[in-house]
Order: sequence, then structure tokens, then C-alpha cells
Amino acid sequence: MPKITKTEEQWREDLSPDQYEVLRCGATERPFTGEYVHAKDDGTYRCAACGTELFSSDTKFDSGTGWPSFTDPVNTQNVELLQDTGHGMVRTEVRCANCGGHLGHVFDDGPGPGGMRYCINSLALDLDA
Repeated sequence: MPKITKTEEQWREDLSPDQYEVLRCGATERPFTGEYVHAKDDGTYRCAACGTELFSSDTKFDSGTGWPSFTDPVNTQNVELLQDTGHGMVRTEVRCANCGGHLGHVFDDGPGPGGMRYCINSLALDLDA
């Protein structure tokens, strides 16, 4: 259950129209169009809706998929994983545990010891360099 609760009107005021579509409506940005797809800067990626720390640049890798990809969240308590059966497939959706914002999806085809690939929309992130 999200800790931050706002009305949809408040979210619309706080987010850009594109961020609102991704974070509040579960949309996906087009591949290779996001601000952070090729970013190599050091820092912490935070939720664009509430500022919660989500991912470290230390865990970011180039998956070739067109979205920023990470092997692990900064803290597993900061993300919520939910089954997503939309679009005729079964996936695991990733949401911000603090505000409930849709971040992207996680897949079990990543590098590293955990083997996970958190595939996250740039519009859902802010880089705190």
C-alpha cells in the first residue's frame, strides 16, 4: 500500500503529461527515447513522482532493450512487485512502494548474481548525480 496518497488531480499538477501517463496510468515510453537510456553518470535514480531512492548507477547496465536497466534496487523495500497480465502476457510490474507509481517491469534475464533485469521507464526516474 503506497504511503503517499494524492488525488489524480494533484498528480496531474505535479507531473508532466508524459510522466503522468507512465507513473499513474502504467504507460510505457517508446524504446530508445528516454533521457536515461544511455546515461553513464554516477548517482542515485529516484522516483520522479515522490523522490524515493530506487536504483544506483552502480547497478545500471546496457541491456540493449531501449530502456534503462538495473540489476537490483537500492533497497527492496522501496519497490513493489506485482503480477501484470496485460497485453496478453504475464510479467512482473515494478512500482514505487512509496507512491505506487508505475516504474516498469522486472525480468529474470539480467546479468549478475541475482539474474534480474529491472527495465525502467526514464520518465519514472530522476537522477540525483
